[in-house]
Amino acid sequence: MTFRILAIKGLALLGLLCTTNSAAFADAAFPSRPIRIIVPTAPGGTLDLTTRLYAQKMGEDLGQPVIVENRPGGDTIPGTLAVKDAAADGYTLLAQAEGLLMVPQLRVEQPFEPLKDFTGVGLMARFPFVMVVGGDQPDRTLADFIARAKENSGKLTYASAGVATPPHVVAPMFLKAAGLELLHVPYKGNGAALPDVVAGRVDMIFDGYISSSSFLKAGKLRAIGIAGPKRTTPLPDVPTLMEAGVEFGPLSWLGIVAPAGTPDDAIARLWEALVRASKDPALSERVRADGSEPASETAAEFNAFLTTEYKRMSDAITTLNLEKK
Repeated sequence: MTFRILAIKGLALLGLLCTTNSAAFADAAFPSRPIRIIVPTAPGGTLDLTTRLYAQKMGEDLGQPVIVENRPGGDTIPGTLAVKDAAADGYTLLAQAEGLLMVPQLRVEQPFEPLKDFTGVGLMARFPFVMVVGGDQPDRTLADFIARAKENSGKLTYASAGVATPPHVVAPMFLKAAGLELLHVPYKGNGAALPDVVAGRVDMIFDGYISSSSFLKAGKLRAIGIAGPKRTTPLPDVPTLMEAGVEFGPLSWLGIVAPAGTPDDAIARLWEALVRASKDPALSERVRADGSEPASETAAEFNAFLTTEYKRMSDAITTLNLEKK
């Protein structure tokens, strides 16, 4: 009788342990709650709009909402630090571009170390910047703009999404190649800058087609050059800067990173969702229509890319003699 009672108690205990272990396993499955992607720029810019496209599809694949949160300002530093200091569990991610690598290199005191503080999830897209001016500006072509800029050296202005953001870095590279001098007017994201370019309060900006397309289609902005090795699909009649005689044509990129130390299985699952999103016919068609090309490098390949890009950005800072602050 005693043995039977002990056996029953033992089976009950075993059942409890199995139930507990099953619950623990279920709790450990990733993801088990909503994921947040912080965009450190204002709504309406290329990074913001592209991230929102991917977030929706990633959420469908992951079975959890993927929420995009804008934290603009401070040259993207506050938003970036919010992710750096978040728990490394895969539930807080950062959407970034070249600014991730440029911003700390342009600070006397580095606010973060991109290659140490973050790990790559994957690239979303690559795209060429489009050089645009206000629709009411007199410049019909790049040659017109260059001529006017030379006649008014140091008086014309260019906008950017903020110091050390990709639009800011691209502009000095172009100005150096073209032999021009313009005044820099930084904003909290390209989305915040575009209305002033439209109104003529700022003369020029380098922007992704996705965020300026509505203004271009309405004639409120005019594209005069493509900062890439080839023309872009939505603007087939706009020549590259190289075609127009300026030896300049780097591609920009948009990617997602996580805090360093994020578990490999979480990174793998996030990358899987990101790649599936990039291969979705509707999303890839939309991305191409917006002037970008979907990317699908693995997390390891993305991290290797970040290391190479960090060196390239460092060389660009030296070449352009950009001042640190």
